[in-house]
Formats: sequence, C-alpha cells, structure tokens
Amino acid sequence: MIILTGHKGFIGRNFLDKFDDIVIGVDKELIEWLVTDFKEWHKVDLVIHQGAISSTIETDINKIHHYNVDLTLKLFAKCIEYGIPVKYASSASVYGNLQGVFNPLNYYAISKLQIDYWVQDNIDQFSLIQGFRYFNVYGNGEDEKGDQASPVSKFTRQIKETGKLNLFEGSDKFLRDFICVDDVVDIVLNNRKGSGVYDLGTSNPVSFQHVAECVARKYNGEINYIPFPDHLVGKYQDYTRARGEWENHKFITVEDYLK
Repeated sequence: MIILTGHKGFIGRNFLDKFDDIVIGVDKELIEWLVTDFKEWHKVDLVIHQGAISSTIETDINKIHHYNVDLTLKLFAKCIEYGIPVKYASSASVYGNLQGVFNPLNYYAISKLQIDYWVQDNIDQFSLIQGFRYFNVYGNGEDEKGDQASPVSKFTRQIKETGKLNLFEGSDKFLRDFICVDDVVDIVLNNRKGSGVYDLGTSNPVSFQHVAECVARKYNGEINYIPFPDHLVGKYQDYTRARGEWENHKFITVEDYLK
C-alpha cells in the first residue's frame, strides 16, 4: 500500500497516474486524520508526501506551520515507528536569491527549510527518507493553478485566449531552472540514491524571456511587456540552478515539451 498526500495537486496527480498498486490519496486537510485515526500503518510500503500549502504569498504563519511543519513531523513520526520509506517534496525556494546558501524569502520557504533541517538531524531514524527540493516544475495538469501555474503553462493559456502573453519587463535577467513534471516523477520514484535531501532540477536555467519567446513562436503570438509589480520586489528570485545531482538523467527541455 502507498500513501500519497497532495494527490489532487498538480504534481500529486502526476504521481497518482503512475501507480497500479493500492494508493491512499490524502489531501493536506486529511493528514490530521492520517496521523491520528489511520490504523493500517503496518500495511504501508511507501509514503510520498506532496501535500502542503504551497503559496509563496501566504502570510498566515500559523496556518503554514500547522500544515507544512506540525502535520508533516507527525506523519514522519509514524514512518519512523513503522519503518516506512518516505519521499517528500521540499522546495528550491529555501535558497532565495543565494545559490547553495539558505535564504528563504517567504513563510512557505521557511516551512520547507524547517523540515529539511529536521530530517537531516533525524535521518538515521528512517529506513529511507529522501527530500527533493523541486525547482520550477511545469507540465501537464496545471490548469487549476491559475496565477501559481508555471510560465510555460500560463503563457500558453494567455496566448490561446488573447493572442498575447504578459511578461514582466526585464525578464531576460530572471533565470529559472525549469523542470518538467515527468522528470520529477521519474527521478523521485526510480532513483537509487540513499537517504538525503536533494536538489531536483535540470541544472540548466533559462530566462523567462526565453520561455516566453518559445511559447510565442509555438503559437504565433505576441509578447506584451508589463511593469514589474511592487509587491514582488525583494521577494522574487533572480536566478535558480539545481546542483548537478542527476547527471545521468536526460531531461526534457522547454522546447521538447512544447513540441
């Protein structure tokens, strides 16, 4: 039996599609039920923990701590007790604007870093635990994410609806390590590494400008430049790049995906 939290989310749904086994899908709101009332832990072979409040602009720190930290630690305690392997979602947002140095810029990123620190302090108690600091994930199934969708999907939707996509001025200077959700699922489920917390990105960042040009070219649309919003000043990562921990994996590029 596999427990998959966050199974209705974008990345969670992509994990769910890969399983023929018995999977218990749990929304983040039901994790409390899982850690208090669930009685079949002895039947669980793997926990894939994706459920969280993932909004980088959420300001209710108590709410974030409850779902992203407190319930996660209670879930991990069950996994330790029953010797269950764990694979969980962390985030590249823990780096902020500093590569390889922790500098979280919002409450969501702080909550992810708290869990990573705790895991590293307690790693020997697990039969196996792997955390994955997802970089900028895009791909099929982002329709319900709205403004939280990746630029690949957001730009595509805008062009299909209006013939134009909106791009912040200066986007040639903002680079991200964009990774297709298919690569995320493949690496998380099939890697042979031991316990640890790993970066999960392509290690080949490209600019928002590049992504916009790829989408505009694919759909014969136009790029509409808009001012950079004041509320994101100081809260927006200039550059992200994963450590090269998956050199043997052939990653899907944005151009590949759009084909």
